[in-house]
Amino acid sequence: MIPPIDVNPKGRWESVWDYPRPPRLEQTAKHLEIYFNGVLFADTRRGYRVLETSHPPVYYFPPEDVRAEYLVPRSRGSFCEWKGKAVYFTVCVGDREAVDVAWSYPDPLPAFTYLRDYLAFYAGPMESCLVDGEKAIPQPGGFYGGWITQDLVGPFKGGPGSMGW
Repeated sequence: MIPPIDVNPKGRWESVWDYPRPPRLEQTAKHLEIYFNGVLFADTRRGYRVLETSHPPVYYFPPEDVRAEYLVPRSRGSFCEWKGKAVYFTVCVGDREAVDVAWSYPDPLPAFTYLRDYLAFYAGPMESCLVDGEKAIPQPGGFYGGWITQDLVGPFKGGPGSMGW
């Protein structure tokens, strides 16, 4: 059962229930930053975001705006029905690492070709993920990679009882 939804955010917020399914890809000029172990290793104003019903946006960084020396390719993979086959990376900075926290689509499906080699990151394991200076909250549940900011209205998929949404 889908919970009650705030369908009238009055223009001050985005309701994730207004996002489409299948998801939409859009460019964003928002300033996106990621810190891990005291190091700013991803920083862009040329990102993309994927918007899907009931999910906060997943932000993607162009590879040239991510410090590649902190990424270690992994053998893990997954498949998204909309974007295609993903490959994963571990983030290693100094004496700390976060395993399988970044992913990319080297050969995305046609609707998401602009995401080729762009990188997305789970917010939870990072020191901070910022959207225009605001620290994002990870999408609940640990499976999805959305970033929640104060301009979003939920409820958000990923928490207890939301698997069937």
